[in-house]
Amino acid sequence: MTQTTHGRRGRGMKRKHKRLIFVGAGMAALGLAAVLVFSAFDDNLVYFFTPSDLEERTFAPEQRLRVGGLVEEGTVEKSADGLTVRFAVTDGAASLPVTYTGILPDLFREGQGVVAEGFLKGNLFQADGVLAKHDENYMPAEVAEKLKANGQWQGGDEAATP
Repeated sequence: MTQTTHGRRGRGMKRKHKRLIFVGAGMAALGLAAVLVFSAFDDNLVYFFTPSDLEERTFAPEQRLRVGGLVEEGTVEKSADGLTVRFAVTDGAASLPVTYTGILPDLFREGQGVVAEGFLKGNLFQADGVLAKHDENYMPAEVAEKLKANGQWQGGDEAATP
């Protein structure tokens, strides 16, 4: 009896099958990497809202947010320690009380644009960062649109984003 090259079934996988398994494992690894990247991106995403937007929605206490608008006239109160400040942010339609402990930007004052970053605790926004507008034209687009709609926009024709 002579051996032929056709009877090699028991000797292992064909090259084609090995390549298919390798490509499949590579695709699975890429899929896993994409899922991990997008979940990390979502965890670090900070949403931007106006006070009117915050009235219409509910958020988890641990969700990090940014709220923007104008510092409402007559609402800035500094504590005795000189670091804690309470004020209200308004978009003309709604107002949100904010508390912040830290050094405020030099441009922070009543009637000026502000963006506060932190957490919403009930009806109080606890900010851990405050940004004041840096020139006459700066205002986040979402806030500028709300202020224009309410007739309180005092900037130029277009809102500039940072």
